[in-house]
Amino acid sequence: MANLLLASASPRRKELLDQIGVNYIACAMDIDESVLSNESATDYVKRLALEKAKQGLAYGKGLPVLAADTSVVVDGNILGKPQSSDDAISMLTMLSGRKHQVITGVALMYNTGSNQQIESASIVTDVYFLELTQQQIKLYVATQEPMDKAGGYGIQGKAAVFVRRIEGSYSNVVGLPLEQIGMMFHRFNIPIWSA
Repeated sequence: MANLLLASASPRRKELLDQIGVNYIACAMDIDESVLSNESATDYVKRLALEKAKQGLAYGKGLPVLAADTSVVVDGNILGKPQSSDDAISMLTMLSGRKHQVITGVALMYNTGSNQQIESASIVTDVYFLELTQQQIKLYVATQEPMDKAGGYGIQGKAAVFVRRIEGSYSNVVGLPLEQIGMMFHRFNIPIWSA
């Protein structure tokens, strides 16, 4: 029996919840993901996570709702999912040989009768890329792996060879900061290691 609604269709987020043994159901949310003017990346991902969680409460059948949104940030620019192969090449060229941040906003919401519990956070991980050649970038983009990932790469996939080091949460770069999620689940009495 499910203990949680995951307000996401992301395969990576599902894999991470499976990893820690959470019984959940998943449902994608449809929200406007436009960046507001003068909105920081941290505020942006946190706002989107809260909006997805609020929308998820309508589907949740009384379950607590977990939502998240992840962005890659370099030079203050928020990189979403590439819109084309050329867009992915441009993003990876920008990340080559440099440090960038992966920022995930998470929100956990629960309606308890007339009361609503909400907890949200944003987690930042620094990621350092090796210098990439245009050939490496084009070959990677040709795999199609970058196309559904913020910043145009998946650290848990083929792009693992691009990463020199990280500072912070690895699972955050994948899409859910499990350390933060585990603490939130504990406070909400959501069992883990039960699947």
